[in-house]
Amino acid sequence: MSTDGENEEILVTAAGREYVRTPEKCFEELEGYPFPPVYTDIDGLRVHYVDQGPADGPVVLMLHGQPTWSYLYRKMIAPIAQAGYRVIAPDMIGMGRSDKPIDPNTHTFEQHVTWLKLFIDELDLREINLVCQDWGSAFGLRTVGDLPDRFSSVFAANALAVWANGVPFSVPDLKDRSLYPIDPNAELRTWNDFLGIAIPLIGEDMSEFFAAWIQFALTAPDFMPSQNIETNRQPPLTPGEIAAYDAPFPSPIYRTGPRTLPSMAADIDEEKNTRAWESLGRFEKPFITVFGQFDPLVGTQRRQDLLTNHIPGAAGQAHSRINAGHFIQENAGEELADHLLTFLNRCRER
Repeated sequence: MSTDGENEEILVTAAGREYVRTPEKCFEELEGYPFPPVYTDIDGLRVHYVDQGPADGPVVLMLHGQPTWSYLYRKMIAPIAQAGYRVIAPDMIGMGRSDKPIDPNTHTFEQHVTWLKLFIDELDLREINLVCQDWGSAFGLRTVGDLPDRFSSVFAANALAVWANGVPFSVPDLKDRSLYPIDPNAELRTWNDFLGIAIPLIGEDMSEFFAAWIQFALTAPDFMPSQNIETNRQPPLTPGEIAAYDAPFPSPIYRTGPRTLPSMAADIDEEKNTRAWESLGRFEKPFITVFGQFDPLVGTQRRQDLLTNHIPGAAGQAHSRINAGHFIQENAGEELADHLLTFLNRCRER
């Protein structure tokens, strides 16, 4: 396989969207991830998802963020499925084993919300118990606000919702991401390079940090997803885990998703997201938050309180802050699964 992407096969949907598909051989013998692939077609693109547990069990929909894929949930899928739940963990389009559009402007917030709704419709998922983190929570909570009758409960881990007065970060206008190609001569080439300039930007307002992250993700020539996930990981990721996180992206042409997803924050439909936020303010079904206390981006107490104070279903729930960072499923997957299973079982007893 080429490493520069020049010889990769570019496919085209009926609507004319160009994309690539990561070869199956890239996913052979993934460490700690024994789940057979399942695929469906959404908007002319093949979407991969894990489907484990009894087909007639209560649905638990696990949504990952950026720059990860369903591999992030590998420590949680089996125990929840073994407890009698049907666990569905999709790879968002552009990530994991799902198809990857190559136009950097494909990845908009509204497009990903639309794709998520199409996925839910395609699988006819109802009475969904949502588990969400990072961008998966932004898309997921927006969808809960738009389609509250489809959901039975929400388990939000390092989660955020987006609305007109609550866009989490003030970022520069980068709507046309084609103007920010990978820079082969960039000084900031890897995640560790980025941290060298970004750590001083960490504070209560993460706007400067996130703006730098957007620019870095778009242009850094040597950035790979595992570099980000490895940060503050104790114990460190194994070589097999590093390889698994990077498996979907064997050359630059496959990395449009992880490169451009952060810059979605520059193009948010305030009206639609405000309506969804107002709808969440009427969501009385069980809603619990479990946040990592070492996540300065979306895991702060303030962001957790924004959800728990606004959403009626959060009242009386056992909200927690645990010893984990941003990638809470990786840092504390087994503990998070215990919290989730306790929550789900209590919901079933209602």
